[in-house]
Amino acid sequence: MKTIYSKCFTLLIIAAVGFTACKKDPFDGVQTNERSIEAYTLPEGQIGPAVVDQEGSSVTIKVLEGTDLTKVKAIVQASYKATVSPSPDQEVNFAASNNKVVYTITSEKGETREWTVELVPFQETIIGTYSVTDLVVYGGTGPEWGGGGVLKMTDKPWVWPADGGPQAELDNTLTMEFTGATAEGNTYGKFVNSAGADGKYADFRFIGNPQTDVNKFYRVMPKGEGTWTRNYAEGTVTFTFEDGSTKVGYFREGPYTYKDDYSSSGNMKDVYSKAVAAGNASFEFNLVGAPGTADDWGSIYNDIDKFVKRPRRFWVDVKRTN
Repeated sequence: MKTIYSKCFTLLIIAAVGFTACKKDPFDGVQTNERSIEAYTLPEGQIGPAVVDQEGSSVTIKVLEGTDLTKVKAIVQASYKATVSPSPDQEVNFAASNNKVVYTITSEKGETREWTVELVPFQETIIGTYSVTDLVVYGGTGPEWGGGGVLKMTDKPWVWPADGGPQAELDNTLTMEFTGATAEGNTYGKFVNSAGADGKYADFRFIGNPQTDVNKFYRVMPKGEGTWTRNYAEGTVTFTFEDGSTKVGYFREGPYTYKDDYSSSGNMKDVYSKAVAAGNASFEFNLVGAPGTADDWGSIYNDIDKFVKRPRRFWVDVKRTN
């Protein structure tokens, strides 16, 4: 009986294999008419992935300033079974035609489509040296009830150490150097926070009652050296400290205004704002939800509420010096 079952099983396998072998490929003899550029990658100098506009038949790639555009041999990913002209094996001179080159993509069926590829020189705007001009905090419980405030730290000198408080940071210089870029288009580099003539950095200790160390909120940039990374997709700048810890903020170039608008709620109808003038800049940090922050209705309207209990935003105002 086992022999009969074994023979039957063998016959079933042979029949299945034979059926599969005889099955016709539904795509056999079908030719594709696709003629698109799907991706374009430079051998060097590219910032982020290429932006492919399928409707406009165009490709835009950001490249570092100074990249040689006269002999570009790119990796061109085209549609399945399509051919590319100029060939990806061929060097092309973008500099000779205003940084643009027209590629012809020919489908398997022989139909063509022209694509314009443009290389756009990219300059990292954050690079430079800055002087620190102000340290500003927006905070407070119940801003809709008038509990908020936008304050320069140095306008409240009695709540900070007389020696080495926030004022110690106002003669510092910040230097942002460019090192490179990731495949995703994030730029990065070296950061230097140089103490000024006093040789000191701010010690953010609130000396009111109770005395509280708030460096965890306001030491947003490394003392001395660190690194920075700029994520253009998210609009953020991340500072990395010597111990590997990070602070994430935003680089705001003036004219720029931050607003927290309560004009349609509460009883005070307040609008809290912080402006950055044209020609100036600011590093802005969101403190809402930071560990250790919470509303304290018993401290509303007091300095401790704005600086310690419920800080919301922090700005390091700067002015470019080169």
